[in-house]
Amino acid sequence: MTSIKIFDKPLATLSSLVAAIDAGELDATFEALGSAGGAPAQRERAKKLCETFASMYGADREVGLFTVAGRSELSGNHTDHNHGCVIAASISLDVLAVASPRADGIIRLWSEGFGEDTVEIAAYHEPDPAKFGTSASLIAGVCKGFENNGFSVGGFDACTVSTVFKGSGLSSSAAFEDMIGTILSHLYNKGEVDEVSFSKISQYAENQFFGKPCGLMDQVACAVGGIVAIDFADPTAPVIEALPFDMTAAGYHLCIVNTGGNHADLTDDYAAVPAEMKAVAAHFGKSVLREVTAEQVISAMPALRETVGDRAILRALHFLSENGRVAAQKAALQAAIAATDIETRDTAVDKYFEGVLASGRSSFCYLQNVYTTKNITEQGLSLALCLCDSFFAGGKGAFRVHGGGFAGTIQAYVPTERVEAFTALMDGAFGEGATYDLRIRPVGAARIA
Repeated sequence: MTSIKIFDKPLATLSSLVAAIDAGELDATFEALGSAGGAPAQRERAKKLCETFASMYGADREVGLFTVAGRSELSGNHTDHNHGCVIAASISLDVLAVASPRADGIIRLWSEGFGEDTVEIAAYHEPDPAKFGTSASLIAGVCKGFENNGFSVGGFDACTVSTVFKGSGLSSSAAFEDMIGTILSHLYNKGEVDEVSFSKISQYAENQFFGKPCGLMDQVACAVGGIVAIDFADPTAPVIEALPFDMTAAGYHLCIVNTGGNHADLTDDYAAVPAEMKAVAAHFGKSVLREVTAEQVISAMPALRETVGDRAILRALHFLSENGRVAAQKAALQAAIAATDIETRDTAVDKYFEGVLASGRSSFCYLQNVYTTKNITEQGLSLALCLCDSFFAGGKGAFRVHGGGFAGTIQAYVPTERVEAFTALMDGAFGEGATYDLRIRPVGAARIA
C-alpha cells in the first residue's frame, strides 16, 4: 500500500472552509451545480456537514469539500453491460462530502442516515462474500482498484450527505463509489485520476467486492457531467461524446417520480438481465450481445427457445433494438443542438421523445424490468406509467421506466407549464415529495474549491 500525502491544491482548515461558505465565496459554484434551493440552501447544507465532521472527527483538521452527481439514464435501458450504447446525464442531486487525510491507512466514513463504516485498507484487500452488499465493501473495492491501477491510496476521515436517495434508479451506489475515488484522487494523487479511470474502478468495486454485476454507465455518468453519449463497444476505452443540449430552455423539465419501491433484495433480478442476454450471445459463440444481430437471433429462435428460454430471447431483442434507438436519439439531440430556429429544434426534440416512448414500451414488454415477479402485488412503476399514459395523451412530452427498474422510479419530460399539474398527480398517488423536478448539471465529480 502506498500512502503519500499529495494534494492537488492546499487543503483548507475546517474553520476557513466554513468562513468561505459563510462569505458566499462558493455561491457561484453552488448555483452552477443547480441543486435544489440554490446557493442559500447549499450553504446551509455544506455548513451543517462541516459541523458534523467537527463533532465526529475534530475541528482542527485540514479538509476538502467534494461533490459527485447522481445520474439519469436518458436512453439505453440495460445495454451497457453487453457493450451497448447509452445516453445519460448527471443531475442536480448529489453526494456532498467533507474529507481529511489520516496517516494510518484507515478510512472512517460517516454517511447521514447510514452511520459509520471503518475500513483498514491493508486488512481488506480481497472480496469477502460475507460483506457483499455493504458500503464497507465498496470502500475497500475502490481502494483495491486504485492499487491495481498503480494509483496511491491512503486513509481519511469523511462525512457525507446525499440527496441521491437509495433505491431511486439515480445511482446512489455509483455516486458513493465515485465519491471514494474522487477523494482518493485529490488527497493522494494530485487530482490527476481522470473520471473515466475511477469510474472503471468503481465498477470493479461493485462487481467484485459488492457482488453486483453492473455495467459501467452509472459510474461514468455520475463522474463525467452533462449529457453524454457513451459507446461501450470496448469497455476498457468507452467512447464518450458530449451532447450539450439544454432541455429546460427547450421548454421541458426532467422529472423523476419515486414510486416508493426499493431496490433492496433485487440483486438477483438485476443479475438475471445481463446473464440471460449473454446466454443468447453464447449460443453464437460470442461473449456479449453487441456482437450478435437481430437476424441471427430470429433465425435461431427454435434452438434458443430450447436452450435459454423465451424471456432471454425477448431481452436480447430488446437490447438489439434499444441499441439502435440510442443512435437515433443521439442524432436527434445533435440536430436539436445544431438547429438555428425553434421549429427545427422542436421537431428534433419530438423525434428524441419518440425514442423515449419506444424505449419505455420495449422495457415493459420485452426487457420486463418494470416489476419483480418476487412480489407481483407491488407494481408502483406500472401504476406511474399508466398515469403518464393518460397525462401525456395527445400532448407534448415523453416518459419511460428509469434506470435498472423492478422498483424505484420513472422518468418524464414534462412541458414547463404542466409541471405543477404533473407533480400534483404523481404526489397524489405516491405521496408528497415523490416527484423531483431536476436539472442536468454540467459537472459530475469534483472538488469544490
